[in-house]
Amino acid sequence: MQVLIVGGGGREHALAWKIAQSPKVKKIFCAPGNPGTAEIAENVDIPADQVDRLLEFALENKIGLTVVGPEQPLVLGIVDKFKAKNLRVFGPSAQAAQLEGSKVFCKDLMKKYGIPTGDYRVFESPESAKDYVTGRQEKLVVKADGLAAGKGVLICDNGQEAAQGIQTIMQDKAFGEAGDRIVVEEFLEGQEVSLLAFTDGKTVLPLDSAQDHKAALDGDLGPNTGGMGAYSPAPIFTEGLKQEVMATIMQPTVEAMRMEGRLFQGILYAGLMLTAGGPRVLEFNARFGDPETQPLLMRLQSDIVPLFEACIDGTLNQCQVDWKPQSAVCVVMAAKGYPGAYEKGKAIHGLQEAGQLSDVEVFHAGTKISDGEVVTNGGRVLGVTALGNDTAMAIAKSYEAVNQISWDGVHFRKDIGRKAGE
Repeated sequence: MQVLIVGGGGREHALAWKIAQSPKVKKIFCAPGNPGTAEIAENVDIPADQVDRLLEFALENKIGLTVVGPEQPLVLGIVDKFKAKNLRVFGPSAQAAQLEGSKVFCKDLMKKYGIPTGDYRVFESPESAKDYVTGRQEKLVVKADGLAAGKGVLICDNGQEAAQGIQTIMQDKAFGEAGDRIVVEEFLEGQEVSLLAFTDGKTVLPLDSAQDHKAALDGDLGPNTGGMGAYSPAPIFTEGLKQEVMATIMQPTVEAMRMEGRLFQGILYAGLMLTAGGPRVLEFNARFGDPETQPLLMRLQSDIVPLFEACIDGTLNQCQVDWKPQSAVCVVMAAKGYPGAYEKGKAIHGLQEAGQLSDVEVFHAGTKISDGEVVTNGGRVLGVTALGNDTAMAIAKSYEAVNQISWDGVHFRKDIGRKAGE
């Protein structure tokens, strides 16, 4: 069959790399793709949010399966439009994608169905929000309601900082319309882990655990980013914890969405905080995480294409997922200044040398070809991912590859995966 992957980041390069291994797949297209996907697929110059153009392309090229990477086209209803034309597409409908598209919807759903999460309040006016946080001494979290590319969450040390965060989101419009409403919630203490699961709307089939590193700087310092690296499995996330999360969070959420008439088919991604009182949901995403996808797919033994098809067909109860016993670590190499302002167009050196190392894949995220060479074209530029017999070996391999690669202003964390040994 011919497969279309929507998106152009590191997650999409990893998906293309994994899908290309399936005997069911004849050809892969990526829209818009990147220089990394161009080596295993045909890139198509259509942005991920141009849903009607993507639909036209899929019809013209007899695409047998479309896999949607980013959240924006899901919220825009790409799945609904493709299904209306009898095209097979992996991902949730626009109504189901509201689980990620609206923090308010997500928190209200969890409250209604008793799914464990932090206490919260919703505000539509900056004045009432500031009144609520005034004088608070404890840590608070301020979140933009809508999509903000993983950056719309501000962790504030006290009420004064929270008021500044409210100003930034609601009045300075740092995230545009996404900040018209906000959620102010309690700060949850603990370690953060991610659990992603395939679901056909009934059955929930979990992937192995992964741990993301959100903060820009070593030691989890600095501003939140879309993710500076990830590793899998996460030793802190024991089998017992996984069963608890499946029973109290994942299965009840899929059931809640079904009860609400928003059948959720695709990847359900739970960002969790492992608190002293048990696992709590920080947020849900309606698609594969980036950069968690990179180490997860490096470890996935099973053919991924039948899993996509089972989610579409409602036959996921007939599937299982097999994993390589090794660990995988992804180190994100970013542009200087990310997640703030950064320069583009810096020539990248050493890609070939890094790519020749065994058990290493260099997934492109923010790159493009300029005058015949690969240059930086985004905040997160590369996701250097390695397999090892244990996490320490995977860390060593990934940083060996990272140290082969350079450009003017490269920035990366030097402690990705270290938590696995703590």
